[in-house]
Amino acid sequence: MTENTTTQEESTFTDDEQHETVRDRYAEVASDDTGCCESSSNADCGSGTESPTSDDTDTETLTGCCTNDETSTTWAEQVGYSSEEIESVPTDANLGLGCGNPTAIANLIQGQTVLDLGSGGGFDCFLAANEVGTDGHVIGVDMTPEMIEKARANSEENDTENIEFRLGEIEHLPVSDDTIDVIISNCVINLSPDKRQVFEEAYRVLRPGGRLAISDIVLTAELPDELRADLDSIAECVGGATRIKKLEGLLEEAGFQDIQIEPQDETQDFIREWGDDRDLDEVLISATIRAHKPSN
Repeated sequence: MTENTTTQEESTFTDDEQHETVRDRYAEVASDDTGCCESSSNADCGSGTESPTSDDTDTETLTGCCTNDETSTTWAEQVGYSSEEIESVPTDANLGLGCGNPTAIANLIQGQTVLDLGSGGGFDCFLAANEVGTDGHVIGVDMTPEMIEKARANSEENDTENIEFRLGEIEHLPVSDDTIDVIISNCVINLSPDKRQVFEEAYRVLRPGGRLAISDIVLTAELPDELRADLDSIAECVGGATRIKKLEGLLEEAGFQDIQIEPQDETQDFIREWGDDRDLDEVLISATIRAHKPSN
């Protein structure tokens, strides 16, 4: 039987509509001083607000990156960060976002140039900067101005000199060709309406021999139509998830080799908390995505 690899690219709303919904959601997270996990605002991070995009869609109990009674620290520990890593970055950079720890699989070394797709408040960028040292360089790209502002403030307050944050979409990276050693990303590519373009851009900016080290949400079974067609569901890292086989195909088409997409079973515990009356852990799982750009 052929696997159903339906993706959000086949949706009825436009790329601009999806970008706007995602941008608005994370602008609100960035603007709330308590961060995603500690916020009491129903609009933040899948806290259970009813979707305004459809009167018929029951998304009232859908939750996103974390439940409101969790702290950002607890959330970071759940998705794979050590207490030492959490304590090593500015507190305001940890917004309780993400579904894994991409720096743990990136194997970064001193002097490398690292690009973070969807850098948010800069949490993974600061971790990467610690790894590449003063001779290395980290670039964070995010399409939400409020996130860029927050990340830059975190960098300035902590006198971090080997990080910069650029405003831009991951489908159209503000980065030159063949300049990046390693690309990391944490639960962001599922938010994109054009994942093929994301991987093509990633391939473009990587140096020959460069690589991807990504944590993201993937589908393990067919997603209910009402979630697939709901913009809020997509902004909550649910509706835009893609099957592993489809992602492998997109990476291959972009030119990547040595593709490894590995589901992380331990993530099912926190995904189970994303919906009160929906067993989202039966259709979603966090996965690590690794691939190389050929050396020649």
